[in-house]
Amino acid sequence: MSVYALAKAMGITLKHLFSKPVTIPYPSAPVPIKPRFHGRHVLTRHPDGLEKCIGCSLCAAACPAYAIYVEPAENDPQSPVSAGERYAKVYEINMLRCIFCGLCEEACPTGAIVLGNEFELADYVYADLVYGKEDLLVDTVGSKAQRREAEKSGKPLKLGFEVPYVRPELEGVKYE
Repeated sequence: MSVYALAKAMGITLKHLFSKPVTIPYPSAPVPIKPRFHGRHVLTRHPDGLEKCIGCSLCAAACPAYAIYVEPAENDPQSPVSAGERYAKVYEINMLRCIFCGLCEEACPTGAIVLGNEFELADYVYADLVYGKEDLLVDTVGSKAQRREAEKSGKPLKLGFEVPYVRPELEGVKYE
């Protein structure tokens, strides 16, 4: 019985020995990302440049890991930050606590917070893994560590993929 089991195991080994490897030579080759992948959070803007976040804190309430902190403030009518009456003065996400479940994206009534496709979020410093509003805005590309490395080396930061940051069902919707 053991000789049969050994021959069967060797047959499986020989079958896979000559097959094409399934590994991806990362980071030299782009990694295929599934359409429903949840990566780094992004705070989006309206086409006119105003932030979509109205500081309602529904994303923080929906977060099961308590990773989001939102501090709202009244919007100045002379120079508005967002389209609503309020805006998020402080918006922080602790990426060490985040479980990337996407409940914050579902809870947001304006489509302000979206989980993008960036997945390289490793860093050595705890404080750099707490993303503030300036790190989450749609104009910001890359994680804090990636931006720091690009600044040190003087090379531009490039990602191997394009990120759509708009939920189609909320495109063109105005909230006041």
